[in-house]
Amino acid sequence: SSCSVQRSAGLMPLAPHSGFPWLSPMASQLKTHGLLSWQRVASLSNGGSVGRQLREQKWAVGPQRGPRDANLGLLLCSRSRRLKYALQPSLIPLLFSSLQFLKQNRNLGQTKQRILEIANYVDKFYRSLNIKVALVGLEVWTERDQCTVTSDANATLWSFLQWKKALRSRKKHDNAQLLTGGTFRGTTIGMAPLEGMCSAENSGGVSADHSDLPIGAAATMAHEIGHNFGMSHDSEGCCVEATPAQGGCVMAAATGHPFPRVFSFCSKRQLESYFHKGGGMCLFNMPSTKDLVIGKKCGNGFLEDGEECDCGELGECTNPCCNAHNCTLKAGAQCAHGDCCESCQLKTAGTMCREPAGSCDLPEYCTGASPYCPGNVYLLDGSACAGGEAYCSHGMCLTHHQQCVQLWGPGAWPAPDACFQDVNTAGDTYGNCGKDSQGHYVKCDRRDAKCGKIQCQSSARKPKGTNTVSMDTTIRFNGREVKCRGTFMYATKDDEGDLSDPGLVMTGTKCGDGMVCKDRRCQNASFFELEKCISQCHGHGVCNSNKNCHCSAGWAPPYCEKPGLGGSVDSGPVQHDTILIALLVVFLLILPATALGIYWCYRRKNSLLSKWIKSTRKSQETGR
Repeated sequence: SSCSVQRSAGLMPLAPHSGFPWLSPMASQLKTHGLLSWQRVASLSNGGSVGRQLREQKWAVGPQRGPRDANLGLLLCSRSRRLKYALQPSLIPLLFSSLQFLKQNRNLGQTKQRILEIANYVDKFYRSLNIKVALVGLEVWTERDQCTVTSDANATLWSFLQWKKALRSRKKHDNAQLLTGGTFRGTTIGMAPLEGMCSAENSGGVSADHSDLPIGAAATMAHEIGHNFGMSHDSEGCCVEATPAQGGCVMAAATGHPFPRVFSFCSKRQLESYFHKGGGMCLFNMPSTKDLVIGKKCGNGFLEDGEECDCGELGECTNPCCNAHNCTLKAGAQCAHGDCCESCQLKTAGTMCREPAGSCDLPEYCTGASPYCPGNVYLLDGSACAGGEAYCSHGMCLTHHQQCVQLWGPGAWPAPDACFQDVNTAGDTYGNCGKDSQGHYVKCDRRDAKCGKIQCQSSARKPKGTNTVSMDTTIRFNGREVKCRGTFMYATKDDEGDLSDPGLVMTGTKCGDGMVCKDRRCQNASFFELEKCISQCHGHGVCNSNKNCHCSAGWAPPYCEKPGLGGSVDSGPVQHDTILIALLVVFLLILPATALGIYWCYRRKNSLLSKWIKSTRKSQETGR
């Protein structure tokens, strides 16, 4: 096929006081966040280029200056008591750059206090989503930064994400956030991959501590963590929970003073959607709370050694099973927390406590001995999903079709491979494999084309989203013209280029047999562990993320070679009513009836045989 010269882009609004479209493509699948001071808002408003107070944080400052001699790290954990998706505390490291330490006059005590205040605000913000956030670790870099921290937010982010991979070997974590006391180029004060939560490559973000008030940095950090949770910037009309005078919403594209404190309904809906399709799998497991920086304390909302329950401070506790003043269970109560606790009593063993979230997830069941649902497990990476069209990755089934529908709406589908190969090898706004550290588009190699800009076909006039336009290219393929439709998110006057381009294929998407997208390249996927595990399941089960067999109904773990109820050694005992009824029918009715029938036939057969023998003998005697 050959690429036609014919290309067209959707209409984009003009920037204030400019005579041309404001084109400012962003790095692949990144969300950036900036801050504009109140003084700058006022001056721009007076000049006429900004007609209202900006809702995203932007700051007009120069390049980062000064020596770097220490970074301060901390860990956060989150827990949710959501009805459908009950998250458990999960480790989130947060690192501070040297300039942050310098801003606190090289005083570790003062810096630690700053961290506690910021973390406390983030905790309060996320409580509206039923997610609990708490500090569980601190680390200070006194000699040099462990990753590159510069005024380039994009370069800083990717350096930090690369560094944090090594952190897992010495400190288990699910997500990492870097907070720097310096500034990023332009108005950007934060950046994070969209839907990166729990991913080994993309679960993290960077933010600038841009305000004298800790709530300012907390708002930015909450915003970037929100992007990791799959929350995009709020579109027009989303934020009805707070007025601009009250600070607006956390995921607004732009924010000014006062700082936001609440999430919009749109953000909550996106979070629910993210969990529904299998995102954030690591957040459903219960980590240790021994590393809480604030120390053991009855009333902090975390169940620690020596406590039977912890429902928060005395004034905020509404749990009918827990004594808030001493963190003990009330008389007659077996439990106070957890998905396997109901009316202060443990649920029956085998009760489903966590339904599968998407085709790559697996169910879990109460054990009857613990108020908590067993740790979350899902299909082992590489397991086939979507009818063999995709592979499971971190509990999610990612397909080109799914992403086209997400961008264009129902009825959209992936364009022919020729579109990906012809358009994405150009390395421009229409087609590329992301950007390099300098912000330049990268040309895709032909083998990597299906890991670059996603090319779709749709009858829709434009992609979904208020500031998203189509980038159409027509090619000749098999003697006919084919329209390849990409997307581009343009900058608005509010965010000044801080919106991301979600039109790049997501990491983990299948790009060929035994191949998945990673780092914008189509790479070989090693399924050795999957093949080894599957071979132990005797054809009656699948493999979970702990590399154990999850047996089909009718077969028992651990290896699915004996009759049983299904499930795995990790999921808790399975008790499906239909299976129990079937087994009862088999063992109490069918088997006894069959045995009686065989016995009756045997007796009858013996009786007939006996009569025949007697009859034969009589005939012989008569003949004599």
